[in-house]
Amino acid sequence: MGTQTRERFSRSAWVRVTLAVAGVGAIGATTLLGSGAGALGADSEGVSRGRFQRDADAVRDTGATGLVARARDAAGRDMSVRSGVADLERGGPVPYDAYYRIGSDTKTFVAVVALQLVADGKLSLDDTVDKWLPKVVTGNGNDGSRITIRNLLQHTSGLVDYTDILFGDPAELTPERYREQRFKVRNPEEQVALAMTRKPGWLPDADDPGSETRWAYSNTNYVLAGMIIEKATGHRWEQEVHDRVIEPLDLRHTLTPGTSPYVPRPTATAYLQFPGREDLTDTTLALEGGADGAIISTTDDMNTFLRALMSGRLLPAEQLEQMRTTVPAPDEVVGDKTRYGLGIAWRPVKGCPEGVWHHGGTSFGTVSESAVTPDGRVSAATAVFTTRFGDEKRFIEQAEATIDLIDRAVCGRQGQ
Repeated sequence: MGTQTRERFSRSAWVRVTLAVAGVGAIGATTLLGSGAGALGADSEGVSRGRFQRDADAVRDTGATGLVARARDAAGRDMSVRSGVADLERGGPVPYDAYYRIGSDTKTFVAVVALQLVADGKLSLDDTVDKWLPKVVTGNGNDGSRITIRNLLQHTSGLVDYTDILFGDPAELTPERYREQRFKVRNPEEQVALAMTRKPGWLPDADDPGSETRWAYSNTNYVLAGMIIEKATGHRWEQEVHDRVIEPLDLRHTLTPGTSPYVPRPTATAYLQFPGREDLTDTTLALEGGADGAIISTTDDMNTFLRALMSGRLLPAEQLEQMRTTVPAPDEVVGDKTRYGLGIAWRPVKGCPEGVWHHGGTSFGTVSESAVTPDGRVSAATAVFTTRFGDEKRFIEQAEATIDLIDRAVCGRQGQ
């Protein structure tokens, strides 16, 4: 089966393969800790401690076993909350500094590296896949000469998502198959080859592929982006992310695990409800993706990363503008006004006149959500240690409650 990451924008695909209708909630103790004022959106007074905690408890009440969230205001002051338990058997609170798999939030890191390489003159957004990876995207109507780096980073390539093929059969999503294959390594070439067994959703225009606006989320895009980064630099994508993002920002709790299935301590147990089952399975131990979703981090580091990105510390103005050039990317939870740029998305939020930038990541047992104001002054990040592939209703309820938590933390007191 393999345990590759899925991203929050792909909820509908997960829902299509999770046909079971029952689920189980796990509600534990609630704890609060934090210092400083509430987060402050561009047109708001800031969220109160009590509201932030109630929003975290609301996520727990949808059936999440445990979560931690951190908001950072315009003055750089942090406020942290947590809810639920770190482990259903042993109990205990979720650590405030818990490590967690950020899933497809990894894509924002990878897009930053690609755009830095563009700024350095080593890549062009108009470069085709064939220029860097000849004969890799081919067969069944796939054509690497019709797909640019911009298409990859913006999910306008039309390429099939290899994870849709891996998990297309609900019978493959079982605790037994998870345990059998949680150490299985699939290299990028194998992942892309899997996607090439299906015809693409479309081919971008041959004369101007970068102008494509049709959008469909595909992890295959970022697997290819990671391969191109390696070709252009001679280094693995992990090294480039470390050298260009993690180390310069002093993100001491952000790492790329390679082929290790372990999450550093402190952490919380990750739980997954598989289709056709009511119980939750511990899925903490797993191999989780590559350039499409492998990074492990903390809410503290995620806030630092997003604020640095939006404030211009990571990209020159031209490349940051390219990153924030978007196409429509409607999402069933966030709303039909969501737009996707290069490795990051935008959505309107009440209380933030210019909306927020965000991504999100869903893995086997962990959901990562975060958001930042366009000026990089206010941000919030959360890790929820429960994923439900066996209960569509609770899956959506948890997702909506988590987005509410983040949006209110960043954009203020509306609705308190």
